[in-house]
Amino acid sequence: MCLLATAPVLAKSSDRDQPMDIGADRTDALLGDDSVSTLEGNVRIRQGTMEVDADKAEIHRRAGEIDRIVLTGAPARLSQISDQGERMDAQARQIVYTPPNEMMVLTGNVEIQQPRGNLRGETIKYDIATGRLDGGGDGQRVSMRILPKSAPTN
Repeated sequence: MCLLATAPVLAKSSDRDQPMDIGADRTDALLGDDSVSTLEGNVRIRQGTMEVDADKAEIHRRAGEIDRIVLTGAPARLSQISDQGERMDAQARQIVYTPPNEMMVLTGNVEIQQPRGNLRGETIKYDIATGRLDGGGDGQRVSMRILPKSAPTN
């Protein structure tokens, strides 16, 4: 699960191999190979360095694997540490993550913050495999702030 234009791949690659721990106030779940589980109220998902907090989550499984996760909230929040040790924090009204193609689509008052800057917009698509962000195209403007690279310390 799991973002900024000046950075390479942002998700910690080892997180995908970690177990996913999920908690919520309420669940309506099927644990079959082809099922949808709905969690509501104080949803918390943890997998390696990835931390997700949302009001609601739908976890779609196909052939026993997680196919899609839909997170909604006011806002839904996601944070993760990259392989380079940098923290990324993102929030949006909806976050849709599709693990098979390593894509994430954030919609609704999106804000992504990293040590080197931030990105805001109404719709941001994030390719986890390449680190590419695609924002806008929905009639809304995007805005970025890129901070200067810090001078090396001696």
